Amino acid sequence: MPICLFSHRLAKSIKLFLILFVAFWGNARAESINVAVASNFIAPAQEIAKLFENETGHQIKISSGSSGKFFAQIQNGAPFHVLLSADALIPVNLLKEGLAVPSTQITYAIGKLVLWSSSAELVTGNDKVLDGNKFKKIAIANPELAPYGVAAIETLKHLGQYQHIRTKIVWGENIAQAHQFVLSGNAELGFVSASQVMRDGKLIQGSAWIVPDTLHSAILQDAVLLNKGKNSIAARSFLIFLESEKVKKIIQEYGYGTPEKKSDKAP
Repeated sequence: MPICLFSHRLAKSIKLFLILFVAFWGNARAESINVAVASNFIAPAQEIAKLFENETGHQIKISSGSSGKFFAQIQNGAPFHVLLSADALIPVNLLKEGLAVPSTQITYAIGKLVLWSSSAELVTGNDKVLDGNKFKKIAIANPELAPYGVAAIETLKHLGQYQHIRTKIVWGENIAQAHQFVLSGNAELGFVSASQVMRDGKLIQGSAWIVPDTLHSAILQDAVLLNKGKNSIAARSFLIFLESEKVKKIIQEYGYGTPEKKSDKAP
């Protein structure tokens, strides 16, 4: 057997052992952990947390907000054990500042940007609505705090529409607020996460255009174990749980992509 193939299978066996060990030990010593979750991921996170609690006996307290604000809170000693960020950069910066545990950063979801309106007729499955005067306000998450806001601005610039509509932008503190602006009618349309308006690939209400990935940087959503969770079996097991196939299925049902499964074949 080639050495690289043996090493790969050994690594898989070790990970399986850790999952089983953590599950057993977690049931023996149930813990409660605080998980900071990017606002766009709150719905799937709640479902995943419930499943995790049922299977392990551990308890999860979820806090929802913008990834940028969570970064500042963690810098100031917020009692979070795990962060589920809306991007990959914030976990990287937390690691650089020594506020997270090395080698624990993982990509748990790949975000999908959608131009959405609560009106069933405004968005016709493409970006043409941006060319006309059919709207007065468009909601976008603050790009200084929210990766989805960065992706929205990149998309508008790529389409050559940013200068044309920038005076119409209503800035949301995060993607949840941007969605709320559209839902409440304070903006006729906005750039939101697919998870907020779609289930199993189908639009829940209104009209939408799924923005091609080629128009913006990839929205890699990463999780990381924070220093306060370093010695927590529940926190470590939750990160392992995020990479399980059953959790990936939930994530995909909410309109996200997930990292490709590693091949069992040696490279």
